[in-house]
Amino acid sequence: MSQNSVEPQEELTRTEESRGRGPGPLLRWFAILFIIFAVLAIYAVSQRMSEHKALAQQTEQMSVPYVSVIRPTPISADSEMVLPGTLKPDVESPLYARTNGYLKKWYKDIGSHVEKGDILAEIDTPEIDQQLAQARADLVTSQANLNLAGLTATRYQDLIKSDSVSRQDLDNANGDLAARRAMALSAEANVKRLEEMESFKRVYAPFRGIITQRNVDTGTLINAGNGGTATKEMFDLAQIDPMRVYVSVPQAYSPTIHLGLKACLSLSELAHQNFCGKVVRTANAIDPNTRTLLTEVDVPNASGTLLPGSYAEVHFDVKVSGQRLSLPVNALLFRPDGTMAAVVGDDNRIRLKKITIGRDYGNALEIVQGIEANDRVVINPPDALEQDEAVKISAPATPGAANSNSPASKP
Repeated sequence: MSQNSVEPQEELTRTEESRGRGPGPLLRWFAILFIIFAVLAIYAVSQRMSEHKALAQQTEQMSVPYVSVIRPTPISADSEMVLPGTLKPDVESPLYARTNGYLKKWYKDIGSHVEKGDILAEIDTPEIDQQLAQARADLVTSQANLNLAGLTATRYQDLIKSDSVSRQDLDNANGDLAARRAMALSAEANVKRLEEMESFKRVYAPFRGIITQRNVDTGTLINAGNGGTATKEMFDLAQIDPMRVYVSVPQAYSPTIHLGLKACLSLSELAHQNFCGKVVRTANAIDPNTRTLLTEVDVPNASGTLLPGSYAEVHFDVKVSGQRLSLPVNALLFRPDGTMAAVVGDDNRIRLKKITIGRDYGNALEIVQGIEANDRVVINPPDALEQDEAVKISAPATPGAANSNSPASKP
């Protein structure tokens, strides 16, 4: 009996052991692996989200442009008004031929000083010569016919008294005389016309000056008149004493310009010489495109030192009072609405301000209105810069950083 009781006990133990070796441990291992993979997936997702967030932040930061700014440069009060000017001759004229032919010879070249009436060139005109010879022969014939008609009319006038000829014959003779007289006058006028045309074979200087251009050479085919682009002038003649200087005065300073106002020129190549003249005329109208007053200053140039086409700074004998500012040229934006300056506000956003330009200093411009002395103005602004656009300043604002030749130092 004890043996039978032991056998069930052993079977029970084997059953429990077989249950302990069932699917339970595998489930635990699967659970552990699942937890590990889940943790790794969550870590990878969070890492990727963090990278996306960092990339978005970096992209947003990179989308904000960096700009450099400067402060407007103050211009000293009571400064002298200096404006750019262009030198032009007092009289300038292109010289064209008045007859057709071939250039036989030219006598004056560029740089030659000529007096009024000096011969500049001679044109060979064989057709005009032959036409003149024919016209003179026709005139001789007309005069001979006129003389014969005059004698016939005189004879008929005597014969009518004795009724030797009819009144009709006398009228015919008188009519023929009148016709012959008209033909003689026409032939004489034709001769004078051709003589004038032949006189044009010699090109003369119409006034005293300097030859600035010669566009023909010996053998060149010459066409009469100014026929457009196909017909070029033979010479350009300029009278350079006095010299005209044209200045565009900004509208803000136009009230200070008056006839007789003294003005002196300064040229970089003639740094130690001054050439003074006076205002002789103005356009008496503001150009709507540039808002400037065209002003002419006449300067004596007896020595011929001043050359036509030169650039000069014109110093007007007036003082410009009040506090004014200047900006370098590369700080301006040119938009359809006008000239703008990009100013960085306290919130680091762009404020596009429309400005009014005064004097031109070459590398800088005077700003009459539109900006303040403490404004931070963007230097070299990109064309795509827009109103209220966020920016970052890459360099501290320094007064006149981009304008080493500041006009504030000018007297």
